[in-house]
Amino acid sequence: MKLKEQLNQMISEALNAAGISSENVSVSDASKAEFGDYQYNGIMALAKGLKRNPREIATDVVAHIPMEGMIARAEVAGPGFINLWVDTAWLATETQALAGDTRLGVGTVDTPIKVVVDYSSPNMAKQMHVGHLRSSIIGDTLANLFAFLGDEVIRQNHIGDWGTQFGMLIAYLEEMGEDGSGSLRDLEQFYKEAKGRFDADAAFADTSREYVVKLQGGDAHCLHLWNNFIDKSLGHCEEVYGKLGVKLTREDVRAESSYNDDLAGIVTTLDDKGLLTLSDGAQCVFLEGDENPFLVQKSDGGYLYATTDLAAIRHRVRDLGAQRISYVVDARQAGHFRQLFAVARLAGFADADTRLEHVSFGMMLDKSGRPFKTRDGGTVKLIDLLDEAVIKAKAAITQRDQYDEAELDRIAEIVGIGAVKYADLSIHRDSNYIFDWDKMLSFEGNTSLYLQYAYARIQSILRRHDGEVEGAIILGNAAERALALKLLKFEDDLTRAAAESLPHYITSYLYELATLFMKFYETSPILKEEVEEDVRQSRLQLAILTAETIKTGLGLLGIGVLERL
Repeated sequence: MKLKEQLNQMISEALNAAGISSENVSVSDASKAEFGDYQYNGIMALAKGLKRNPREIATDVVAHIPMEGMIARAEVAGPGFINLWVDTAWLATETQALAGDTRLGVGTVDTPIKVVVDYSSPNMAKQMHVGHLRSSIIGDTLANLFAFLGDEVIRQNHIGDWGTQFGMLIAYLEEMGEDGSGSLRDLEQFYKEAKGRFDADAAFADTSREYVVKLQGGDAHCLHLWNNFIDKSLGHCEEVYGKLGVKLTREDVRAESSYNDDLAGIVTTLDDKGLLTLSDGAQCVFLEGDENPFLVQKSDGGYLYATTDLAAIRHRVRDLGAQRISYVVDARQAGHFRQLFAVARLAGFADADTRLEHVSFGMMLDKSGRPFKTRDGGTVKLIDLLDEAVIKAKAAITQRDQYDEAELDRIAEIVGIGAVKYADLSIHRDSNYIFDWDKMLSFEGNTSLYLQYAYARIQSILRRHDGEVEGAIILGNAAERALALKLLKFEDDLTRAAAESLPHYITSYLYELATLFMKFYETSPILKEEVEEDVRQSRLQLAILTAETIKTGLGLLGIGVLERL
């Protein structure tokens, strides 16, 4: 059972014993050491309904909290807060149990569900750019986290592979040579050249429009060209995913085109449900309280992203059995998803028990606070950004130590890619953030490099010890105790991150853990001769648990660790 869950149950039982009924009891971490380890501040709200003095109620509740085992001390403070101190001997025993647990005390959900995580979703007409970075990183982290906690995760890469632009692209591909082996190396340039031909040559434009119709009609030649183009474009995406350590594969691709045959049926279902209104020749759903209609079929009979998204929800619920669908898409699409979810429920594509969530995120900005662009104002290719991260990481780490070339390349890859990912994940996903190389590649502060350095330092200690690690954990000072308590909170923070789809809870936890370890290391010598052996063994175990927790936490973020740094 999670640490906070145990405390919540204890407070709930104490409330009941005091004759007070309460739902959703929730303790919180104490803000200061003098307030204990945890604090319960729900008494004031209860006092209003009971028309009693909150301190009197708190005193009654404290009298019913058992003072053996988990809790060593409970006190009433302020207007009616209850401060709780965890028993140190209990804490040592529970921390000791982590040493034999490969999951570091993290359990799995009681009732696993199927979770679909929809993320990355590049447009096959162009190479991935920095705008895809946050979706890819956040989505992959959440998929890792849900799976680690025991849910069945289905990754979905809803790629854009359909529409009028593809008629132009396959027509140009045909001119360049069907295999496209050379012309598709730079998709951005290929698109510009194709668009240039389209705008300048009326005959080419006519061919492009003709190819759109043929493609949608299933023409074998056009489908061959299109499949070849998509294959090459996906290859570019896979190169990026490989560098990022993102676990999306071709098996996870569920393209827009795959829903084509379902779209007419989606509109028919909406019509049968009485949800459609004809407006200016287009089929729309008008939602109560919303001025803008949800458009599902244009006046010319064409379908829209909205129609495809409805088909995707129906497929994921009906065919995949999804009970939670997380769409990792930027915050500017909030209105679309609010309407999409409402229409999906009205149409019966998802019932009230199916969790539909828009995992929104803000923009990545440059140091001037403007959207991240190249110097000439163009879009930054994601692959170029990642290559630059490795180059800058190599420069940063060579200033601290000497490495042979192969080791330097390996370390720079782990450090550089980790720095980019961690900088993104360390802030609340709804916030815009400033992309700053100096900050993200710093050995100080809340960065991946700080955590990787803490891990490497522990490995150095273990190499110098070069012996068995055994015996009981002894929490003899405040630094040891604080570190042990933080280690036991790992499950609580992972569970909270999963419940709210907020990866920054993980990064905050890891940073606080590493900071507590550094304080512990400074005040609690491990390898010095004067340290008694039982104390040394205890401190070694705390160091090992810290390292394993950092490694596991960074692993969920898709970031590697280093034995030496």
